[in-house]
Amino acid sequence: MAEPDMLHDIFALQGELNDGIFKKQDVRGPDGRTLTMAAVRQALERGELGPNGLPNQWLRNYLRALQSEAAELEQELLWKWWSKDKIDVQNIRVEIVDLMHFLTSLALAAGLSADDFHRLYTAKHRVNQERQEKGYSQATKDEQDNKGIV
Repeated sequence: MAEPDMLHDIFALQGELNDGIFKKQDVRGPDGRTLTMAAVRQALERGELGPNGLPNQWLRNYLRALQSEAAELEQELLWKWWSKDKIDVQNIRVEIVDLMHFLTSLALAAGLSADDFHRLYTAKHRVNQERQEKGYSQATKDEQDNKGIV
């Protein structure tokens, strides 16, 4: 039996969840119809990249949600080294999964499929490895290697 493609599954589930939320909350696009992730992607493909375009609006919304989830995760972590408290690993894991929900939503709003995300991730991973091999520092950092990732 073949292993499931977990990244594709995550992207599909998140797209369905987002579309379901748009429908349930009666979120509408500029055309007056219920918004969908496909509509956000189509606006991206049409080049509607200004501050009032759907891609910018939903990238901003999902980034804010991601930041909020990161703050919730931070609240779960202990910083008082003199404390006898213990972290709640189960809740920390759930907060990390919440981060993945919104990271995936960001990727979808940017027009990335699971395949695109994997391709870009592996390309950026190679850049990061090369930077480490070259002794990464501010002095050696060159953003041109990021520009070459397509």
